[in-house]
Amino acid sequence: MIHSSGLKPAHIFPFLSLLIALATCQLACGGNGLGPQRPAPANQPTFSHVILVVEENHSYSEVIGSSAMPYLNSLASQYGLATQYFANGHPSMPDYLMFTTGQMETFDDNFSDTVSDDNVVRELVKAGKSWKAYEESLPSPGYLGTDVAPYVRRHNPFSYLSDVQSDSSQAANIVPFPQFASDLANNALPQFSFISPDVNNDAHNGSLAAADSWLQSNIAPLLASSTFQSSGVLIITFDESEDTDRDHGGGHVATVIISSKSKMKYQSQTEYQHQSTLRLVLAASGVNQFPGLAGTAPDMTEFFTQ
Repeated sequence: MIHSSGLKPAHIFPFLSLLIALATCQLACGGNGLGPQRPAPANQPTFSHVILVVEENHSYSEVIGSSAMPYLNSLASQYGLATQYFANGHPSMPDYLMFTTGQMETFDDNFSDTVSDDNVVRELVKAGKSWKAYEESLPSPGYLGTDVAPYVRRHNPFSYLSDVQSDSSQAANIVPFPQFASDLANNALPQFSFISPDVNNDAHNGSLAAADSWLQSNIAPLLASSTFQSSGVLIITFDESEDTDRDHGGGHVATVIISSKSKMKYQSQTEYQHQSTLRLVLAASGVNQFPGLAGTAPDMTEFFTQ
């Protein structure tokens, strides 16, 4: 489903190449967004809990090796680092929707329509799997409305999905971030957790140092928990690089993968984009249907021990 672009002048230059990529996906994926399918490989590990944390708007070179982010760099040096990972577009919206639908859908950060294409929620629910979106500074559980600073809707891609908008029980899975600590303490984490810090803590408005401090405060307890250590995988990535970085559409970004099954101190040289993260979220959850470009995206099994 292609939507109006709403492009700002700074985004016009790469628009044609991005539009071609988007149109290619539309032709390949068909009307429901479920494109060509390649099964997950036999060596794909599965986990009881898959957690995706999305940070904002910084390049790989700004993050990896930065003294402003000692905690994230400690994880990158200890676990798996994707050294050739690229976002899909500018501004944020096409990247967040790629995480959830395998398609860029729109280039408009003010997008307010409904996305009916196949998506991560639909596939998880079909497979009997649970999910939650933990959104920092969300006004209330199930909130599908517009920005209430420092919460911004464009960082909550689930709020645009028809599966969520049309079903109050699914909308109830969008919750304020403090619920994450409660669910972790009560051994109630869902199969898939999507975590979006607010714009003060995701390096969008605030500093890299503030984002790193937030990660250490909120992610270190997860990694220390028996719930995660027994069967959890965490992906930390950035939605897009700096606006001037157009490599592969959205620029070169840092992505770190952490689990008890991780290859330690591993650095991948494989090119990945957000559709591979969507594929990993589902494959690691034991789901073998992948929306949009995730259907044939490169698998990320190289990060795990056999």
